[in-house]
Amino acid sequence: MSTTVRNLNPIAGALAVALANFSAASVMAAEAQVEKSKIEAITVTATKRSQVIYEVPIAMSAFSGDDLESQGISDITDVGKFVPNLNITGFSAGHNSSANPFIRGIGLQDHLITTDPGVSVYVDGVYLGRQVGQNWNLANIERIEVLRGPQGTLYGRNSIGGAINIITKQPDQDAVTKVSTEVGTRGRLKGSIFTNQAVSEDLAFNFNMGFNRRGGLGEFVNLPNAEYDVGENQEFHGRVSIKYNASEDLRLVFTADANDGEGGTRPYTTLIDEMPNGRLYKNGLRNTDTTIDPYDNATSTMETSTVSNKANGVSFTAEYDITADYGTKFIFSKRSSEYKAGLDDDSTAAALDHYPERGRADQTSVELQLTGYLGRADFVTGVYWFNEEGSNRQDASEASFDGGPTKLELDQETTSRAVFVNVGYDATDDLRISGGVRYTEDDKSASTNVFDPVGTIYSSREWDEISWELAANYTFESGLNWYTTVQTGYQSGQYPARPYFLIGQFFGAGGFDKQEEAAAAVRANNAFLASDNISAINYETGFKGQLTDDFSMSVAFFNTEYDDLPYQVNVVTDAGFDTNNLIVEQTSRGVEFESTYYVTDRFTVHSSFGFMDVDVQEQNGVKPVAPLTPEWTASISPSYEFELSNGAAVTARMDISYRDGMYGEPSSDPRRMTQIDDRTTTNFDISYAPVNANWDISLYGRNIFDERYDDARINTGDYILVIKSNDASEFGVRYRATF
Repeated sequence: MSTTVRNLNPIAGALAVALANFSAASVMAAEAQVEKSKIEAITVTATKRSQVIYEVPIAMSAFSGDDLESQGISDITDVGKFVPNLNITGFSAGHNSSANPFIRGIGLQDHLITTDPGVSVYVDGVYLGRQVGQNWNLANIERIEVLRGPQGTLYGRNSIGGAINIITKQPDQDAVTKVSTEVGTRGRLKGSIFTNQAVSEDLAFNFNMGFNRRGGLGEFVNLPNAEYDVGENQEFHGRVSIKYNASEDLRLVFTADANDGEGGTRPYTTLIDEMPNGRLYKNGLRNTDTTIDPYDNATSTMETSTVSNKANGVSFTAEYDITADYGTKFIFSKRSSEYKAGLDDDSTAAALDHYPERGRADQTSVELQLTGYLGRADFVTGVYWFNEEGSNRQDASEASFDGGPTKLELDQETTSRAVFVNVGYDATDDLRISGGVRYTEDDKSASTNVFDPVGTIYSSREWDEISWELAANYTFESGLNWYTTVQTGYQSGQYPARPYFLIGQFFGAGGFDKQEEAAAAVRANNAFLASDNISAINYETGFKGQLTDDFSMSVAFFNTEYDDLPYQVNVVTDAGFDTNNLIVEQTSRGVEFESTYYVTDRFTVHSSFGFMDVDVQEQNGVKPVAPLTPEWTASISPSYEFELSNGAAVTARMDISYRDGMYGEPSSDPRRMTQIDDRTTTNFDISYAPVNANWDISLYGRNIFDERYDDARINTGDYILVIKSNDASEFGVRYRATF
C-alpha cells in the first residue's frame, strides 16, 4: 500500500536530502538500510519536514501516484478502502462529489456551512474548508498521506480525527508528457494529459487536464426528460503549476486549478412501511410507491434529479533559505466552490418532502513557517490565518415539507488564527524526542432563517485552545523504529445544521395570533447557539520499519478520549426536517497494522488491518454509538510480475477490501433499522508493458463481484432514508504512454 517495487539505486541520494533534519549518523544508517532493501521507503512531509515514513512518530499510511492507479483508486472515496480504521462515505445531499472521511470513529455526517469536518484535507499544504464541490480527481498526484489520530499541533483545528494530505507533482527540469485513457463498462470514459517542461534552468511548469465520465445505476422513472440517470456523473478538471528559482536560495511556485462537474443524484431510497406511525405512511404512501429497484428513483421533482459542482483556486508558495540552517516558507491560497444538489426524501412522485439545495464557500488562507537546525535540534514554527464565508439555500419556491413550502437559509463566516512551534532533538544517534504546541483562536458569525415570520436570527461565538504534543522515536539496530506519542486536538463548536426547532419556539411564544411579539420573543431567546469546543487527547505507541530486506510493517496501539463531541441527530418534527447536536464523551481504542512482504523478487503482498472499540458515555439511560464507524477494517493486495520470453512484463494485482458492519446514526437500537451490513470489494489490474517501450496497457476490474452496499441510513422518526453507494462493478481497459 505504502511501498512499491522499484529500482532503488537513486534512493540513497534522495534520502540524504529528505533526512537533513537528523544527525549525520542517522542519515547514514537510513541510507544503508534502504540500499540493501527491495522496499522503497516513501519520504513524507506529515510533520511539515521531510522524513522517511518509518521515522514519523504517528500512525500514517502513504500511497504513491502509481499505487493509486494500480489499486483501482479513482477518487478519494476509494482511499478509504485500504487504510486501517478509515471509512470514507459520499452521501451529502445526494451529491456525487462529496467526501466524508471518518478516521477512528471521528468524522462528519453533514456538509452544511455551519458544520466542520473532524478530518482535515490538505492539498499542497492548503486546507480545504468544504468537502462538497471540490476537485477530488486524483490526477497529477505525487502521493497521498493519511495521518490517523488528532493532529492539533501542526494541522490545527478540524483535525481531531486525523488529516489527509494530497501532494501534487511539482514542476522540475525533466521534460516529460504522459497521456492516459480509460474505457470501460458502465459508460466509463476517462482521459487525461500531463506535461512537465523546463522553460529555462530556473523556470519550469507542469500542466494537466482531464475528463472523467461514468454512467448511472438506475433511472428516474417519473422523469423521462431527466438529463442524467441516477448516479451518472461527468467532470472536467485542470491544473497548472509554475516554479521559478529566483535565486539559489529563493523558490517560487504558483498553482491554479479548476473543475466543473454535473450528473444525476446518487442512488437512494426511502423505507415507509417500516414506520407505520410515520407521516408518510399516514399520508397513504407505501414502499410500493417508491421503486422496486432501489437504484431507480420515483421522484417527480426535476430539481432533485441533478447535481453539479464547481471549484477553482489559486495558491502561491515561496521558500527562502535564509542560511544553510534556516529557511522560511510562505503559503497563500484563495479558493471558491459551489454546488447544487438535494433529495426528494419521500422517494415517490408525491411532492411531500423534497429539498433542492445550493451551497457555496469562499476561503482565503495564509501560512508563514520558519524552519531551522540548532546542532542536534530542529524546529518548525509559524503563524496561520484562515477565513471562510459560505451559505446554503433551500428556496421555499422549490423545497417542500409535508406538501407545503419550506425554506433554509444558512450563512456563516469563520476566521481562525494560530501560532505553532514544533521542536525535535536527537538525544542520541538512535533516540529522537520531539514536542510541539499550538494556540488557536476561532471566531464564527452565523445566521439562519427557516421561517419568515421569525426572520433571520444572528449568532456569534469565539473559542480558543492550546494543543500540544510529546513524542519519542527510537531506532533499533535492525532498523525497526519504536515510537510513543501523546497528542491533543481541538475543534471549534458547531451551530445546528437545520434549526427548525425555532419554528416550534415561535408557536410556543404566541404563534400567528401575535406574530410580531412571538417573533421578537424567539429572537430574544435565541436558541441558535453553537456547542462548546471539542477537545481530544490521544495516547499512542507503535513500531514501524523494515524488519528484513523483504518485509516492512507498522503497528499502532491507541487510546483517544474526546470531550464535547457533537453527533448529528436528524428528526422530522411538525416544523420540518430538524438536525441538532447530541453532545457526547467518546473513547476510541484499538490497533492498526500495515505490512509489505516480498515473498519473492516478483511476488509482493501488501496488507492492512484495523480493530477499534468505541465507547460512548451513556446519556439518560441510552448509550449512543459512533456513526459510520466499522469495528473491523482489513485489506490484502497480492501482486505478481511475470517476464515473458520477449522481455515484456506482465503485472497482475488484486486488491481486496473489507469494512465491518456499522450504524448510520448514533443509535444501535435494532428497531431503528439503521444498521449497515459489512462489505467486501475486490479490484484487479493486469498490465502489459513491452520491453523498452514507452507505453503499457491494462485490463482492470473494480468491485468485480458487484458488491452493493449502503453509504448511510437515517431514521427520521417518519421514515428511513437509505443512501446507496454509487459503487458498482466496472471492467475496462486503460492505456498509458510516456514521451
